[in-house]
Amino acid sequence: MADPLLRVENLVKRFGGIVATDHVTLDVAQGELHAIIGPNGAGKTTLISQLTGQLLANSGSIRLGDQDITRVPAWRRSALGLARSFQITSLLLDFTAIDNVALAAQAHDGHSFRFWGDARKEARLRHAARAALERVGLAHRADVPVSRLSHGEQRELELAVALATRPRLLLLDEPMAGLGTSEAARMVKLLQELRREVTIVLVEHDMDAVFALADRITVLVYGRVIASGAPADIRQNEDVRRAYLGDQHAVTRHG
Repeated sequence: MADPLLRVENLVKRFGGIVATDHVTLDVAQGELHAIIGPNGAGKTTLISQLTGQLLANSGSIRLGDQDITRVPAWRRSALGLARSFQITSLLLDFTAIDNVALAAQAHDGHSFRFWGDARKEARLRHAARAALERVGLAHRADVPVSRLSHGEQRELELAVALATRPRLLLLDEPMAGLGTSEAARMVKLLQELRREVTIVLVEHDMDAVFALADRITVLVYGRVIASGAPADIRQNEDVRRAYLGDQHAVTRHG
């Protein structure tokens, strides 16, 4: 078996007496869509924040490809090909969709201090931004101010911002949050297409989306991994069913 693109070993994050991630170990293979699920307070967002470098682990290790990134700062992890959708940057509401994406491409290339003017004028940045917008189905909204985009379109724009950094690994934290039925269906379709191009780690409460998309699923409860495997195995896992209690149907209804 080839070495994983992402390897997390015994990752621990404490906040005082609270253990948010408790010796978390998981691998993500190149080209895989790996979902992380769990009840509220399971430690999912804390784990994602450790992967991006927004939080540093108390112990354990994180490897991206052949590089140990456990203590590498967030900006350097981005340069190495790791991107977090929806929380990479705050969208600039008074700027157009294409301006937002061009700025992300500019920052990733290390020219952020030249800032707005060059991002708006440089043809290479505009071309990259338009390609990212095309990829998420927003090319026709390129020149619309973000404040005039729908919530679903803003979610898609944040994904375009992530793609503009040319990631090897894309971390998605609750991409379905706040989306209506038709918007969620459009996001699932988009992610089904993107999974062919980039390795994805998906944190999501929408079990319909998880089971439609995931190659493998890891389940966190109170910061610990209680199960990891193919969707069919997770559906039948008794520990997972017990962990979800009243939400048990969300895991089992697909079986």
